[in-house]
Amino acid sequence: MIKIETERLLLHPISDEEMQKIIDDEKNPEMQKAYSEMLQGCLDNPEDRVWFAAWNMELKEQPNTIVGDLCFKGITDDGMVEIGYGLKEGYCGNGYMTEAVRALTEWALSQNKVSRVEAETDPDNLPSKRILANVGFIPNGEVGEEGPRFVLEKKNNRVRKRIPE
Repeated sequence: MIKIETERLLLHPISDEEMQKIIDDEKNPEMQKAYSEMLQGCLDNPEDRVWFAAWNMELKEQPNTIVGDLCFKGITDDGMVEIGYGLKEGYCGNGYMTEAVRALTEWALSQNKVSRVEAETDPDNLPSKRILANVGFIPNGEVGEEGPRFVLEKKNNRVRKRIPE
């Protein structure tokens, strides 16, 4: 199993069974749908399940304390993965998400299949926009379902910020 360690966190993709439990326990229909789509992506793409699975954010100093999760929303033929993320109530403002997004993005861009990582965020979600900026994402001038899109691109075996045209 893949496990990414940061200064304060352990990041790892969860199993199909763990994802099903999240779906069963989720009260928010929108989130339940999102987790269901992730699980279906894992089941449909077992060789690439890491690009569909939810990843837990666990505190290193408090094992089994999950403060949030991240995910990729699949992988395109040209190597684009979109990252999504969320923190549990009570854990905001500690820098956990910036730490996690940075680590998971660096890991993704180190994979041969991946050319770039993209993200969308609501235009009014200033904390999320700050996280993306702190990690090095820049707006690419496009707008998706959730709002403006941001990108961090790999070129010539190194990460490069993409400047919108």
